[in-house]
Amino acid sequence: MNHNELLLAFYGDDFTGSTDAMEALARSGYRTVLFLEAPSLDRLKKFEGIRCIGVAGTSRAKSPEDMEAELRPVFEKLSMSGAPLVHYKTCSTFDSSPEVGSVGHAIGVARDYFPDQVTVPLLVGAPRLGRYTLFGQHFAKMHDTVYRLDRHPVMSKHPSTPMHEADLRLHLAQQTADSITLMDIVELDGDNDTVLRRYRDKLGEKPGILLFDALDEDRLKRCGQLIQDKPEGAGAFVVGSSGVEYALAAHWDELGLASPSSENNKPDATIRPTDAILVVSGSASPVSQLQIERAIAEGYHGMRITPAMIGGTDDAARLGLVQQAVDKLQEGQSVVLYTALGPEDEAIGETRTRLKTMGLSGAEAGEYIGRSLGKLTKHVMDQAGLRRIVIAGGDTSGFVTSEMGAYGLEMIWDVSPGAPLCKVYSDDASLDGLELALKGGQLGSPDYFIKVRDAGFPEPDQ
Repeated sequence: MNHNELLLAFYGDDFTGSTDAMEALARSGYRTVLFLEAPSLDRLKKFEGIRCIGVAGTSRAKSPEDMEAELRPVFEKLSMSGAPLVHYKTCSTFDSSPEVGSVGHAIGVARDYFPDQVTVPLLVGAPRLGRYTLFGQHFAKMHDTVYRLDRHPVMSKHPSTPMHEADLRLHLAQQTADSITLMDIVELDGDNDTVLRRYRDKLGEKPGILLFDALDEDRLKRCGQLIQDKPEGAGAFVVGSSGVEYALAAHWDELGLASPSSENNKPDATIRPTDAILVVSGSASPVSQLQIERAIAEGYHGMRITPAMIGGTDDAARLGLVQQAVDKLQEGQSVVLYTALGPEDEAIGETRTRLKTMGLSGAEAGEYIGRSLGKLTKHVMDQAGLRRIVIAGGDTSGFVTSEMGAYGLEMIWDVSPGAPLCKVYSDDASLDGLELALKGGQLGSPDYFIKVRDAGFPEPDQ
């Protein structure tokens, strides 16, 4: 593959967010493959017609020191990939703090690989996902209501990175010494020349970071044009949610770069609904709670993964859980395994206490939970002969997927905004071709797990 054909390379700070970015590109006609580590040229040559590449990471759940160890080799490779833009993809609710998943620290690391760039564009709003930035204040939709981020029922109480400040400039200022300025909703209005002049004026002030408001699709596309054009002072590196991908794709479409009729971007007619899937949830969000409860009400067999199973002190119960799940799946019944039912579940505190006695807390505890769930998922999958799995929980998904042995993913079905069904690429023949959906805690309708099971074309009439 000729690297000059690439339009974008991105790194996602968690796995579900990475599939969200991939979906935003793929559904617009830009073939995108998501890798678990920065791909070699030989790896890329296995794919035809790639326009965008991504690397799914786990920096959102890590300390600044561990983030740096993960990000440096990725930034180095992506900066030399030949892609004209490199995107550090954050969650659309900007989950971050100085101690965990620091976006400010990630920007600081990136400056070593983009040394000539003065100002880093930041775009967090993604209207298609119900995420909006207005005069610097960030809002997120939950069900049918839009909340300011510091009053959001979930994000204001997030167990790792609670959002107590809705002004993204003030929130980010706790993570970086860079100056932060704003291109607000009013400044994004007007003809192209006027908006570009305003943007250049902002860049002339030489801020370290320039935040864009995002309220609707028209102004989001305008942001994509400004980011793509890279006036003096801006550069190849950009930060933000999948709003960046939606903005760029909208602008690329105007330039005629999309290939929506490409065979690589059509749903595969061989994808079929399946009788039974495995769902593994490490999410404590109320959205995931509703999805679990709905699935059980629809006939899924629900089983709790106890803190003792995660902590490795009850191997007999864990093995029993695996065997029961395998039995149900082989009988044709879908299974949902979960660590918690909502943010008030007592198991959350019990798990923290148990892991703390093991010397694990914060980011280390999150990684331990994820890898434990990954091993459990692999055991069930190997024994049950599954072809479709769902992993719920942004911080969980990355560790689970890496434990399973995948090296790449590609979207095959647009199940729900930000949470598509993907095809797994693996050097392990038993895993290669598995259908996998990765769902962040805040994403998907209450019947999401049912939709994943039923995704695909029905069998043709004989």
